[in-house]
Amino acid sequence: MLGLTWLGGLARRRRGRLVGVAAGVALAVGLLASLGSFVAVAKSDMTRHAGAGVLVDWQVEAQPGTDAAAVLDALKADPSVQAATPVAYAATTGLQTTSGGTTQSTGPGVLVGMPADYGQRFPGVVRPLAGSASGVVLAQQTAANLHAAPGDTVVVGLPGGGSAPLVVEGVVDIAQADSFFQKVGAAPGSSPVAPPDNVVLMPSSTLASLGAGPITQQVHVRLGRDLPRDPAAAFVFVSGQARNLEVRLAGGALVGDNLGAALGAARQDSLYAQLLVVLLGLPGAAVAMLLTRAVAASGATRRRRELAVLRARGATASALASVALTESVVVAVGGGVLGLAAAWVAGRWAFGSGSFGTTTSSAVSWAGGAFLVGVLATVLAVFVPARREAQSVGVVAARAEVTRDRMPFVLRWGIDVWLLLAGGAVFWLTSRGKYALVLAPEGVPAISVSYWSLAGPLLLWAGIGLFGWRLVQWSLGRRAALVAVVRRFAGAGSLARPVASSLRRQRRTISTAGALLGLTLAFGFSTAAFNATYRQQVEVDAVLTNGADVTVSSPPGVAVDPALAGRVAAAPGVGHVEAVDHRFVYVGADLQDLYGVNPATVVAASRLQDSYVAGGSVRSLMATMARDPSSALVSAETVTDFRLQPGDTLRLRVRDGLTGALVEVPFHYAGVVKEFPTAPTDSFVVVNSSYVAAATGGPQPNQLLVSAASGWSPSRVAASVRSVVGAGSGATVTDLDSARRVVGSSLTAVDLAGLTRLELSFALVLSAGAAGLVLLLGFAERRRTFSIIKALGARRAQLRSFLAAEALVVLAGGVVLGGVGGWVVASVLVKVLTGVFDPPPSRLAVPWGYVVGLGSLVVVTTVVATSLALSAALRPRPEALREL
Repeated sequence: MLGLTWLGGLARRRRGRLVGVAAGVALAVGLLASLGSFVAVAKSDMTRHAGAGVLVDWQVEAQPGTDAAAVLDALKADPSVQAATPVAYAATTGLQTTSGGTTQSTGPGVLVGMPADYGQRFPGVVRPLAGSASGVVLAQQTAANLHAAPGDTVVVGLPGGGSAPLVVEGVVDIAQADSFFQKVGAAPGSSPVAPPDNVVLMPSSTLASLGAGPITQQVHVRLGRDLPRDPAAAFVFVSGQARNLEVRLAGGALVGDNLGAALGAARQDSLYAQLLVVLLGLPGAAVAMLLTRAVAASGATRRRRELAVLRARGATASALASVALTESVVVAVGGGVLGLAAAWVAGRWAFGSGSFGTTTSSAVSWAGGAFLVGVLATVLAVFVPARREAQSVGVVAARAEVTRDRMPFVLRWGIDVWLLLAGGAVFWLTSRGKYALVLAPEGVPAISVSYWSLAGPLLLWAGIGLFGWRLVQWSLGRRAALVAVVRRFAGAGSLARPVASSLRRQRRTISTAGALLGLTLAFGFSTAAFNATYRQQVEVDAVLTNGADVTVSSPPGVAVDPALAGRVAAAPGVGHVEAVDHRFVYVGADLQDLYGVNPATVVAASRLQDSYVAGGSVRSLMATMARDPSSALVSAETVTDFRLQPGDTLRLRVRDGLTGALVEVPFHYAGVVKEFPTAPTDSFVVVNSSYVAAATGGPQPNQLLVSAASGWSPSRVAASVRSVVGAGSGATVTDLDSARRVVGSSLTAVDLAGLTRLELSFALVLSAGAAGLVLLLGFAERRRTFSIIKALGARRAQLRSFLAAEALVVLAGGVVLGGVGGWVVASVLVKVLTGVFDPPPSRLAVPWGYVVGLGSLVVVTTVVATSLALSAALRPRPEALREL
């Protein structure tokens, strides 16, 4: 009964504090539950992205003694199978062409027979580069090795010593060649087999007529995409289907489960979304809990007095405990329900889904966990302090206005320093060991989780907050400096010493508010900087993949019509056109990509960055290439493999444009190139296009890097360029907007846009609460002091100096701590997640618009809170004087 009476009194007289504590609980619950929506949407996106990236879901290989037709019939009878097509593989002992009196030969290769409608059933697997995509066609590298083009004759060597001449009808690129030529049934964990360099594709009937010895029969399968949203559940589902097929065929066929492999990788990558929650989301929830604690603590003095009155009137310890329990239950339930409702709305707004999980059980678990965190926050902020004070504080002590101001035990024991040292040590050890939370070997991102590395940024974040608390407390203890500051900046004048003394007596409360404001600002700054850096590097990755806003490409060795470059430059929306000469070149016996560029213009046209090169800035290296046209930039792998030293001569073998023969061209090693637009991630060479053209019979530009004019989107420019290029030119046109959707893996399928909106919105609310609500409630709890000052004759300006001085200290401490701490935490976050950035950023991308807006909001909120407190202090309050 006492608890309900107490609650009714709070609702009538302490409504602001009760609502403030419940709002803090709602923020913590809402943020955590909203992060559950992010994880659910991220996992669903990963599943969809993994499935969309697989062109052939299964490669079912018939085993010796099994009729391939029976395997095909079994698959066509399966309702989950949308397409099933037979494909045959055979070996060739070598390929040979003769052109211009010169004969080119290759080593062993693979012959592939497929039906005429394969491209319709599995679009995107075989992409035409020159000539026709049907009939006898050569893979891109095979055509380069043989220097063959449509219309040439290729002699195919057959096992047993025979051969067969075939007329080449086209040159194609085989997407996902690693899986297309995989060894089906290889032992798990075995090293993957590299795809063959020499490949000839032909109709199934042509392959059968060659008598090419043993033929491996496969059936390529495309499955339906009605998969569970969680990549782990989808992996189990698809893998189960594959094993079920093998059982139904009684071991007569093995399944190369490409879709299952992609989902398995996405299952591991889903850890990435959870890591983002830990590194970006939990600090925000912790700030919300601290805000709850600060709001509740702002009324500690008044609570002690009220509980002391109850004790004096005969209330027992259990009755007082029921008072604290009743208030805690109402706050926890009200704040929790409000937080879950806010999370549902925020999830719909930020992610398009209010679900807290991919399944009902996961959604209930996440929402329940968030609610329990709200209960924990209430217990720590309301119940525990109230119960402790009810049992230990006497009536006389509770009535005391001035209490002993001891430094908090976490600062007395130096826990803040230990946290900073531990966080710095963890970060140094993991960085020194070249550990990357997200690995991207050869452009294939994968998770390599060490939860030890997560401790670094979290320890630093906590240590920075506590150390800021210490600094504000220490600053308030410097009496002379504090007097000078309040006299100059708070307009205290002759009251500078009394104002400074008031601040010193309240330094624990003021330093808590300053540290809390600093943590909220650090959370907002670090989150905004990390997300801006993420967006910046995704854009950089897309530019590297596509080459420019729009790229026009012909196969290596097939030059773009010189007149085409001029027509493209004149197309609507085109700002600049940069021609690139892409060829294959032999470095020793190693076949690598060669990119001939104009060093005077390529830097700006291709958005080259200093992080792409080593041995100098990108502009200085291009200037060297312009001065010495024989200079070459080579990949780090080539430098290591061939033990190159700066200035070494490289004798590369390049195809002559007139004779087709390999000619030796000398270059000088001038620097290392780590990244280059459209280049592979391992071995390639960047040279001066005019120099290589002079040595090989003229220029052969086969790539046009097109920059969009101001106000034009890449997709619009691409449409304009396609109308100029035409379908019959053999050139392909790609744009940056499409590249953004396909670069990377399911890691980059995680949509940080929604998470950014969510967290930055919460950061705004938390910062406003820390700057305004805590100050306002603190002022309200000291209205007795202000009433006494006013009764003694204090004028408005004098009252304002007390309030302004406290607001100034809180604001200054919070802004400094938030700026420095946010920059440090953001830098560490980017370093810990550096593997997801390819290439890693050279510096943080700071969204100054948001940062300035956040700071402005905090200043405005502080001014408003101070003005409201001043208005309240100036109003006559006789009841406050009766409390003396």
